[in-house]
Amino acid sequence: MSLPHAILTALLEKPSSGLELTRRFDRSIGYFWSATHQQIYRELGRLEQAGHIRVLPAPVPVRGQRKEYEVLPAGRAELSAWVGASEDPKPMRAALLLRMRAAAVVGADGLRAELSRHLVLHREQLDEYLEIEDRDFPAERRRTEADRLRHLVLKGGIEMERFWVEWLTGALTELGTE
Repeated sequence: MSLPHAILTALLEKPSSGLELTRRFDRSIGYFWSATHQQIYRELGRLEQAGHIRVLPAPVPVRGQRKEYEVLPAGRAELSAWVGASEDPKPMRAALLLRMRAAAVVGADGLRAELSRHLVLHREQLDEYLEIEDRDFPAERRRTEADRLRHLVLKGGIEMERFWVEWLTGALTELGTE
């Protein structure tokens, strides 16, 4: 996934200012595709230059007024083409796994505490995802394809967190309390 496509998706869901986009990223898209505020603002400029988005005209132009963006037909076409394109899976990059590999060489001082800390964080994230699922995706509200697709994205996050909770629990058990 790329940041421009994430921004186009968010803007098609709801025209927004850069600040609103960064807040929405923090609450939704950011769970699986993170971006800094600077990256989002920089990409908005690129998308505007490419003719994929435009600033909505303000009823009364005021200096310093925040810009609200909407997707143009060329942006929708770009996003549609990207959705239908094939892309091979990318190798997983996880600093924790690299840290464990390094610990095999230099010793595991502090590693168990870090694994335990990660376990707590993944349990918290799993709980948050499950709360979102209960609140936003009860079975009776998954009628449309769009609702089912959004729910499937959340289910992917839930399953990833379940994987990490199970894997970290097993890793801590296997490493014991030496």
